[in-house]
Amino acid sequence: MTQSSPGLKRCYIWYAFWGLLIILGIFLGLWQWERAAGKRVLLATLNAAPAVNAPTAMPSDGAKVQLKGEYLPDYTLYLDNRVVEGRVGVAVLTPLRDELGQLWLIQRGFIETGPVRTPPQAQTPAGKVDVFGEWQTARRGGPLYGDNQEGVRLQQMSLEPWEDELMLFSYQGWLHAVEGGGVFTPWWQANVMPPSRHIGYAVQWWGLAFAAFVVMLLGGYRLRKDGFQKQGV
Repeated sequence: MTQSSPGLKRCYIWYAFWGLLIILGIFLGLWQWERAAGKRVLLATLNAAPAVNAPTAMPSDGAKVQLKGEYLPDYTLYLDNRVVEGRVGVAVLTPLRDELGQLWLIQRGFIETGPVRTPPQAQTPAGKVDVFGEWQTARRGGPLYGDNQEGVRLQQMSLEPWEDELMLFSYQGWLHAVEGGGVFTPWWQANVMPPSRHIGYAVQWWGLAFAAFVVMLLGGYRLRKDGFQKQGV
């Protein structure tokens, strides 16, 4: 004897619900697995990035770049809300014109300001300086809740705040300086989640998909059994 229509309907809904969860878990696991592969490629690219002295073309992401030129201190802005070892402050952003006339944005490091909101001030050396650091290609920032620029403070890295007063920067990106004239406490490092983390997430999603599969089978068996008992089978 077969189950009644209400019993069949409950079974269909049960299997459809858990089946969708299983498919979602498998899909998310595959997505994380692919991201792990992408991160391996990215890390290999960063590790293989060359060292470049006075480049005349845009450096590759992660390249170790050395520049010689003069800062333009009147155009210094500050990246807001940086925290280094529990200290609150800003990162100093100053354009630099190199000996070839190219214009670069230099992230000069962290200075402590504390919680006060008075405009920060950073000393900038005059004359020629040598600066060494890691190049980061400009990318679209995260969501902004309000204007990016508030006085001399920026909420996220961008080349746009200088475009009205200076010529366009020679290359779309900025140098995170770690050594040289006018460099403060380095704080930045490439935010690359290790591939192992993505693999761990993939295993978790597949584990949840398997658990959902077991629940689907056990629950479906119970529903069918209850349906048959109600019919007196």
